[in-house]
Parts: sequence; C-alpha cells; structure tokens
Amino acid sequence: MKTPFQEIEIWKSDLATEFRVAGAIHASFHRTRYLTGLAWDIIAAGALMRADGPPKSLLMLGLAGGTSLRTLRHLLPDCSFTAIDIDGGILDLARDHMELDALDAEIQVADAYQWLAKNKRKFDVVIDDIYLAGKTDVFRPRAWDPALLDHLKRAVAPGGLLAVNLVTGKGHRAMQTLTRKILRENFETVRSITTPESMNEVLVAGDKVASFARLERFIDAFPNWRDRMFWKRIELRRV
Repeated sequence: MKTPFQEIEIWKSDLATEFRVAGAIHASFHRTRYLTGLAWDIIAAGALMRADGPPKSLLMLGLAGGTSLRTLRHLLPDCSFTAIDIDGGILDLARDHMELDALDAEIQVADAYQWLAKNKRKFDVVIDDIYLAGKTDVFRPRAWDPALLDHLKRAVAPGGLLAVNLVTGKGHRAMQTLTRKILRENFETVRSITTPESMNEVLVAGDKVASFARLERFIDAFPNWRDRMFWKRIELRRV
C-alpha cells in the first residue's frame, strides 16, 4: 500500500498485524497482548515517568499505527490523548487493521512541526517520535534548532515531561549524541530508557523524572506473561 509519504507492507494473521516500511516494522498490533520488546514499549514507559504521577494529558507527535498509545490507553484509561501525524494514509490503514479509533484519541493530520509552532496547549507528557521513511532507513526530518526546542518546551505543562524517541546505531549516532546534549542543557533531569532487543533509546526530560520503581508498579497491569516479561526487560539510566 502506498501513502503520500511511504510504501507500507501489511503482514497479518488472525491475532497480529504489522506495518512494515523498508523491511522494518513500523507499527504492530496484537489482539491479546500489548508489548513487543521493541521501541513502542519504552515509549510507553517514558510517558509514565512523571514525578507527580501518571499524566492526565498526553501529546503524541508521530502516531503511525498507534502501537505505543494502545499500551498507554490500557495503562491510563482516563488520560486525554492528542496525536499528530503527517500521513493520513497510514492512519486510515491503522483504522482498518489496528483498531486505531478504539484509542479514543484526538487525532489530527498535520505536519507536527507546523502544528507545534501554532500550538498554545500544554500537556503533562509530550512524546516526540517524529520520523519519516527514507529508501533504506528512517530519518528525523528536522535538525535541532532553538525554535523547535522552544515549541516543544512550551507544550510541556509545569511538572511535565518531554520524551524523545531516538533510533540508535549506525547512521543515527550523531543525532543521538546531539539530542542527549541539548536535553541535558535545557532540563534539570534526563533519563534514558532502553530494552535489549530494540535499536532505540527514549530520553525522558523534565524538572523531575521518576525512578525505576514507577515502572515496577505497572507490571501487574499486564495479564499476559509475555507482556510482563518484556516490561521487566526495560532498563532506566540517568544521562
């Protein structure tokens, strides 16, 4: 399936669906489980690290199939979700194949950077997962600059968090290093969340960020043993 921004392969079984782009899994859905052992798990974990407790409002920049938000909807049934994605095509596919509408999120089709520049709302958690698909790999479509940082910080409510998902490994090291530097310079606390099987790092930044004990509180919220196994593999470090 082609959208204006990418070509998507849909892999589907009775229980699971995957969207693949350039050979990589771009979104994942399972009817009875929530976690994957990959990036979406640590994105969800990052959203839970607010020192004052679970968020009541959350902004997701880069939604795709909604994999992380599905986990968060399970864990945070009363949280208000707002999501921005430039690719309306993948959102339509997610509605058809991944029960996107069940997330009960306010979803807008827009360029996230343009949306941020005009935004006046504040959220307990802002998740930056803005990537576009290239021919052989994903890439962040905008480098860090003062305006971008200001727009992101402006969207974070007092006591809130900014969580940035970063692809790691060859070709992504410079962006990872720069993002770590910028967040350390602009926030009191920065923590790194990883899981062994994922080539991703989620950086969580704010005045205060909760400890690993916060994640341990959620382990019993997952009825499936595989979900609990993946949750226990998540690692948290101070940057």
